Amino acid sequence: MSSSTQAVHEARQQVIAAGRFAAARGWVPATSGNFSARVDAHHAVVTLSGRDKGQLTEADLALVALAEPLPAGLSAEAPLHIARYRADPAIGAIFHVHAVNAAVISRRHEQQGEIKVAGWELLKAFAGIHTHTQSVRVPVFANSQDIPTLAGQVEQRLQDFPADALAPGYLLAGHGLYAWGRNGAEAQRHLEAFDALLQLQLEWERITA
Repeated sequence: MSSSTQAVHEARQQVIAAGRFAAARGWVPATSGNFSARVDAHHAVVTLSGRDKGQLTEADLALVALAEPLPAGLSAEAPLHIARYRADPAIGAIFHVHAVNAAVISRRHEQQGEIKVAGWELLKAFAGIHTHTQSVRVPVFANSQDIPTLAGQVEQRLQDFPADALAPGYLLAGHGLYAWGRNGAEAQRHLEAFDALLQLQLEWERITA
């Protein structure tokens, strides 16, 4: 496997920064969550299993080839990352957290299979959204321990969403949030926006129920 040493280093640093950001907000308790960043068209770095996301070093990240079988020792949910990179070459980073707002609202909307979010000014934090009047749809999937099968189901269903209505992330019911962006900074901004928007949505549903 070959890839630019500088590109690998930069991808690892994006993941390390995101891990610390998420840990500081309590989104990745007890070594939960998993993070990755694309290196180039054929490679990504992915967190190894069981690593404290607030204390990541470059040694906690594996360089993987997107078109080859995944090596042992990666996060069990690495196939969800790899499937997204294969499906969308514009994605440069994917971050998964177990934030409370994401886990709770995903259970509330599991049967509907999605959450429609509209009317909030913070929607403009998502790439491509320029007005609060635009609505986005956040897919919600049932949780599963069969990750390769789940990855296939996620990618198949994401194809059914209009690109201009699909939020840059999805939820696993009772589990958490996957968010992505063109690079680590954008994916991290999307994580933060999702957390605030999902909290707003939860409160809105509570007072209007």
